[in-house]
Amino acid sequence: MEAISVFDMLKIGVGPSSSHTLGPWRAAEQFLEELETADLWGQIKHIKVELYGSLALTGIGHGTDIAILMGLSGKDPVTVPVELVQELPKKISLEKRIYLKDQYAVPFDPIKDIEFRMSEMLPRHANGMRFEVYNDQGQGLYDGIFYSIGGGFVMKEEEKPMLGEKGIELPYPINSGADLIAYCKGQQKVASDIIFQNELAWRNPEEVAADLQTIWQVMLKSIYRGCHTE
Repeated sequence: MEAISVFDMLKIGVGPSSSHTLGPWRAAEQFLEELETADLWGQIKHIKVELYGSLALTGIGHGTDIAILMGLSGKDPVTVPVELVQELPKKISLEKRIYLKDQYAVPFDPIKDIEFRMSEMLPRHANGMRFEVYNDQGQGLYDGIFYSIGGGFVMKEEEKPMLGEKGIELPYPINSGADLIAYCKGQQKVASDIIFQNELAWRNPEEVAADLQTIWQVMLKSIYRGCHTE
């Protein structure tokens, strides 16, 4: 079983849903990386995205289409200005053009080129999506199937589901609430002490404190923004 850090669960990113928003955003980013590795930029003249199952059924409400546009545009969900999440999709829809990775202009109409396959499901997970690119003659150049499996984690069609990291040895492996309670009783510690010791498998104490502080500041800013904007 993979070990999962607190920071795998407390992710900074654009919502409202880790599986319907952040996951598709990350999938679009990964697809761009694959296109770059395949050295296809100069040949791409059209891109198409298909959303299946739950992503199709609730995608509009959870901003899946917006996340796809932002990811394909090369924007980072952790650092992107919130205002741009509203402005850029409108610009793409108006101009009928998207700049892949913020560099390569390709004709793109979100209404036509993002398909919501509401009655179809890909085989491995309810949150499935397919990205396809074509040349100027309409021939397929490359495609990729991705699944958003929760918490912002993404897997490819051919991959095994994995939420954390293999090979991480935790001093207190926790697979259930009962495990955590047992450690607390046995070590005479509170839950945060046990979890902090586990986090040291990934980071030193200063990094844990700094990363938690970053998440806390983002939470505070989100609360402030929500209370001071329409």
